[in-house]
Amino acid sequence: MARPRAGKENKTARSVTFTFDTGMLIALERRKRRATEAFRAIIRRGFLPVVPAVVYAEWWRGRTDIREEVLAAVIVEDTPPLLCRVAGEALGAVRGSSLADAVVMASAALRGGGVVYTSDLDDLMRLSRHFPTVRVLAVSAFNSSGFSSKRGVLVNYRSRRGDDV
Repeated sequence: MARPRAGKENKTARSVTFTFDTGMLIALERRKRRATEAFRAIIRRGFLPVVPAVVYAEWWRGRTDIREEVLAAVIVEDTPPLLCRVAGEALGAVRGSSLADAVVMASAALRGGGVVYTSDLDDLMRLSRHFPTVRVLAVSAFNSSGFSSKRGVLVNYRSRRGDDV
């Protein structure tokens, strides 16, 4: 799960997760303002986002200082058999989905849902029908007020348990 940083453990930290897909990592690497703002907001709340291993592999193109900085600020998640099965079932249920997208959504769902940040909103929204506990946010929709400017999705959302994030 997106783990709280040391000293930040509380009720909210146990109930909310943040997962990044390849597009979010690329946006951070390119220092895109909206991606950086979203990432800083997550860190300010005491969370470390999760990056599934397949996303790490898809994004990595060799060592650079910025890639090392991004990598140091996230939790890279292994791909255990249960995650493989859940992602595979999503691929079967949602035709045309990519493996990386299915793994991202399955990863978030297996950690209880939460938020997936992406630059690939349409593909992940199709998968969200298979993973109803996962909220998909386009990093391009983030603005400094903390609200999405597209599709009425909140960045600071209230989880199903009523915890503010």
